[in-house]
Formats: sequence, C-alpha cells, structure tokens
Amino acid sequence: MKGIFYGVSCRNWGVGGRESVMGKWVVLLIFSGIIFYAAVAGSGDDVENKGAEIILLSGGEKMRDVHFPHHRHQDALGDCNICHDLFPKKLGSIDELKNQGKLQKKQVMQEHCIDCHKKMKAADRATGPTSCGRCHRKTG
Repeated sequence: MKGIFYGVSCRNWGVGGRESVMGKWVVLLIFSGIIFYAAVAGSGDDVENKGAEIILLSGGEKMRDVHFPHHRHQDALGDCNICHDLFPKKLGSIDELKNQGKLQKKQVMQEHCIDCHKKMKAADRATGPTSCGRCHRKTG
C-alpha cells in the first residue's frame, strides 16, 4: 500500500527504517512550510509597505527639490490617511495630479504641511517648519 508522500510505505510508518524516517521528514517539512506560509500570509494585514525613508519632491521651477522625511512623518502621525486622503500612495502622484489639474500648485504644502505643523506647534508638540523657505530653498 503506497502513501501519498512519494511512495513511502504506510505500513512501515512507525516501525523504523530508512523509508519511515524519510517519510517523517517529508511530513515535517510540508507541515513546517504550511505553518510558515500561514504566519507570513496572516501577518500581511498588520505590516504595510512604508515606502521610502526620504522622498524627493519637486520644488518647482524656481526652488530646489525637497527632501521629505517620509518615515519620520509616519512615525509622528501614525495614520497615512492624514496626508494620503489628498493623493494616493504612489511615487510621483502629487506631480501627476498637478499636471491633471486635480491639485493646485501649492495646495499640498499649504493645506497639509504648514497647516499641520502649525497645529502641532500650537499643541506644544515637536513639529517641522512652519514657513515655506525652510524646506523650499531657492536655486542659484
């Protein structure tokens, strides 16, 4: 009588010998693989791709690009939707929405960045700059 594990004899399963030891290893490996897969697949809900630590944002024609500390903002805010309700979690999405006319030139900076920093400062919390020139440096 053949078992399902590559011809390992079921009648020798507990008796000992080379076939039964190999069969036990095969079963153990398969079982371990299933447990590992379930653990990894189950943890996917809790772990989110945090994106780049620093994101380079376009500063426009007259200003240098901004080095946006993405992970620092994630750690401080804890809720991605505070920013990403306005634009999707996709690199280049802000520029893309501006080009489509769905975002105004300074809308993100004024409605989100500076406004949020001012509210945090008023609440006596550590925060980022509250003026444009601290992030946006002029070229030249």
